[in-house]
Amino acid sequence: MVMQAQDILRAIIMTRVITIGGLHGTGKSSVADIIAKRFDLKRVSAGVIFRELAKKRGLTLEEFSIVAEDDESIDRELDALLKTTAMKGNVLLDGQLAGWMAGDYADFKILLTASLETRVKRIAERDEVNLEHARLETINREASEKERYLEFYGVDISDQSIYDLVLNTEKYDLQGVIKVLTTAIETFLEQSDDTKG
Repeated sequence: MVMQAQDILRAIIMTRVITIGGLHGTGKSSVADIIAKRFDLKRVSAGVIFRELAKKRGLTLEEFSIVAEDDESIDRELDALLKTTAMKGNVLLDGQLAGWMAGDYADFKILLTASLETRVKRIAERDEVNLEHARLETINREASEKERYLEFYGVDISDQSIYDLVLNTEKYDLQGVIKVLTTAIETFLEQSDDTKG
């Protein structure tokens, strides 16, 4: 019985870990949903978990980020979940620190970028808030996170050196981003399988 290319690709992916990082509004969630489905991977989102924790406490994301500055356990719990999930494989992790937390368990680390203006516009549309509110919340939240990540983990979130692929999502529409990433991931998987065999 001859295996089809798609079946071979699925077998290769079964233990794969792909991470998608980027600042708020770069398109992590939109891209992660599609890529996870395309490659039959479980998706775990740090941003979704963080939003749920904020909502449970009745706080905005900005307020919850401030709480997290003084409560290291919030980030530690979230990041432990990402690490544990990465160790199991067959997963796509998305979040600002996903690549850092997955570490050597990650097979392919992607960073999405976009200008502050574009990111603020996207966030305002997604959250149905005005641009100024989105701008202030984004700037404050990211400043808080940058400080926490450096203090808690020694991670400079602006360091792109750990990523295998950095993609500016302003250059393409969503389908274009997906096309670029799908091609890159498929090529990586094919070539990494070739080096194993």
